[in-house]
Amino acid sequence: MQLNFYRPINPGLLLLAMVVISFSAIAQKKKNLLFILTDQQQYKALSIAGNSVVETPNLDKLAKSGAYFKNAYTPMAVCGPARSAILTGMTVESTGVNTNAKTYFYNETPVMTTPTFDEILTENGYHCEYYGKWHVMSNHSEVYKNPKKQSENGKSIFQHGGQNHVYMDYLNENFPQRGLKEGEFYDTFVKRPYKPDPIDSYYGKTYEVVQKDDKKRRSQPNLHGELKVPAKHTITAYQAKETIAAIERLRDTTFSITLSIHMPHAPMTPSKPYYSMYPVEDMIPPFSIHDDMENSPYKTANGRMGLPEYSDPEKIKYMISNYYGIIKEIDDWIGKILKTLDDNNLTDDTLIIFTSDHGEMLGAHGLREKNVFYEESSHIPLMIHFPKEIKKNTVVDGYVSNVDLFSTILDYLDIEKQYPSDGKSLRGLIEGTDKEHGKYVVTEWDYRGPVAPNYMVIKDGWKLMIPYTKESTVINAMYNLNDDPHEMHNLLGSNPSKSKYKEKAEELRACLLEWLKKNHSTRYDGVKERQLI
Repeated sequence: MQLNFYRPINPGLLLLAMVVISFSAIAQKKKNLLFILTDQQQYKALSIAGNSVVETPNLDKLAKSGAYFKNAYTPMAVCGPARSAILTGMTVESTGVNTNAKTYFYNETPVMTTPTFDEILTENGYHCEYYGKWHVMSNHSEVYKNPKKQSENGKSIFQHGGQNHVYMDYLNENFPQRGLKEGEFYDTFVKRPYKPDPIDSYYGKTYEVVQKDDKKRRSQPNLHGELKVPAKHTITAYQAKETIAAIERLRDTTFSITLSIHMPHAPMTPSKPYYSMYPVEDMIPPFSIHDDMENSPYKTANGRMGLPEYSDPEKIKYMISNYYGIIKEIDDWIGKILKTLDDNNLTDDTLIIFTSDHGEMLGAHGLREKNVFYEESSHIPLMIHFPKEIKKNTVVDGYVSNVDLFSTILDYLDIEKQYPSDGKSLRGLIEGTDKEHGKYVVTEWDYRGPVAPNYMVIKDGWKLMIPYTKESTVINAMYNLNDDPHEMHNLLGSNPSKSKYKEKAEELRACLLEWLKKNHSTRYDGVKERQLI
């Protein structure tokens, strides 16, 4: 007798099985990460932050789609240390990266010894790619699977200047270098012509005279003017287009993509239409530009005494105009990136974080660049989007640090294993369940110790800046941002009424000591013994 095991398949049951399998696959697919980091963007360079000049509709939309943080601060107001802390979730003292020199292939002492969030995500099945500025230890870059990881001259994109070399390959192909026209000079960053503004030291000079008389190579912060590169070929456009291509290529993959935009870091040389988009005559100089700094620990910071153009209320308008133009360009490309996520049905399943490594003084207190604890330098933008987990129009007032992003990413992406971190997930603050985190925040400056404050702690609008040794001659500083948002009146230092503020200063120091103790800092005793009044 022949046995027949064949049974007709019920079409309804087959369809049901397929649906169950399909939903199961969807449920098992991990969420994506898009991490966007600008360089040197101050917190108030967003229209959602109340800026009435610069327009950032796409970033505003992103902020309103999830959580917008009003009081986010950099771990340290300089690139390498801030980025090392962000990627690992460790304090600057913990990473050991306290200067830009301790990045890429530094090997004199062990630094940045804990994993980055992308190294952990790779272990958990993520495909990770990274575009733009790196500026941390290169041994953490091995997890990235970019299709192109080196320039035509063989330089890795994860070594010093490597990303710029790849961009220069692109620029050489799409916009070759040309000769100079009258009034133009070569931008030292991209080796293309730019026309300087009055704040630039080359303004009004000729190339021939400069070549003869000025033998020193100018750094990026010295360049101000119109870059003669088409907008579609700027470094921001290039880095954004690389990110868009990665999203489209990886749409069926569980990915983590980082876009580390070089701008609005110097040089302040936007291309048209972003150059002159914000008329110079309409720009308003910072309120604090004429601060005499007599009772400030930063009187000589950032070469201030030798750079009077940044205290010139007319010249600084050019820098502000260019800075805002660059930010508008960034916002336009963010819009294109967000549209790419929408077009590929990825928006709802992608954790999007936008922030900056530190700010830009932009003439406040007559200063340029970063490196200080003033708000323009240390206070940065932060917004987090995750539709299925974070409610729209969530505004977080609590004080947070970018050190917290490491734990936040691992939390929202359901990485169950615990990893060392000095930060804390922001999920509780976002959801309103965490009543402890966010009461105060600390920023470090563990570099050039004898000439600047080493710690800033801010709570309830009061900010304390102090060195970490008892012996330091650096001025203590405390500002009440509630009454003095421009930080013009140091309540300590040489203030004859400083004894009135002893209790508040001690309250802030107690928060700092709590933070130092939690993070096993070697600076605890020095801060504790420091005389405040």
